[in-house]
Amino acid sequence: VMWLGEKIQDKGLGNGTSIIIMVGILARLPQSIIMEFGSKSQKGGGGLLIFLIEVAILVTIIMGLILLVQGVRKIPVTYAKQVIGGAQVGGARQFLPVKVNSAGVMPIIFAQAIMTIPMMIYSSATGGKGEGGFLQQTLGDPYGFSYNLLLCTLIIVFTYFYTAIMINPSKIADDLKKSGGFVPGVRPGEETAEHIDSVVSRITFPGSLFLALIAVLPAIAKLAGVNDGFAMFFGGTSILIMVGVVLDTLQQIETYQLNRNMDTLMDG
Repeated sequence: VMWLGEKIQDKGLGNGTSIIIMVGILARLPQSIIMEFGSKSQKGGGGLLIFLIEVAILVTIIMGLILLVQGVRKIPVTYAKQVIGGAQVGGARQFLPVKVNSAGVMPIIFAQAIMTIPMMIYSSATGGKGEGGFLQQTLGDPYGFSYNLLLCTLIIVFTYFYTAIMINPSKIADDLKKSGGFVPGVRPGEETAEHIDSVVSRITFPGSLFLALIAVLPAIAKLAGVNDGFAMFFGGTSILIMVGVVLDTLQQIETYQLNRNMDTLMDG
């Protein structure tokens, strides 16, 4: 599979491994929709109206995820004017984009992995006979309130942690200073690094809350009466991977078209 992913990346479009994962997730969607439609069509299932409402909610969630993935906070940057070879270079205002969700899907993966460790240790220590214990009641039910509250907390923490690894304000400030760029109203160097750090911290908080909400949406959908298979598409890593890979692939297609002076997907 890794070899096939590398071939897709070399000869095709997008990240090959991510596309294979996305196709594997999408392959379960038609059957999940059919099963959900069948359960709602049965007597006492809620009928067609409830099914259409669930589909509308799913589309709304996908729209919100697109906003989360593509949302950026633009920090204005001005470059000093320079004369190179008799031509004036610079002086234009540009923007430094800071993504609302710089961490992507990794905080959810980290949080879910951490959540499984205590249960594995507990099950090994009790030989699988610790049913009904406090840890079993707290972390053993993925649809329970305690489990999802702890999951949300871990996602918020890991979002800040992963964003701190991905974005280095000091390096960005040094690169701006070397290239003659500066943020209007902010001194180059340390003050610029502090300004970028404050912007990243403020924009990461709503992003982490939205990411935590996406992670617990399958549990909310399950409690609302949605089947397990269809409820998994209401949030979590599955839908984040789907939306992220599709958007990245579309962006790469648009780049190829622009480089070859072709119409874009929306115009052509």
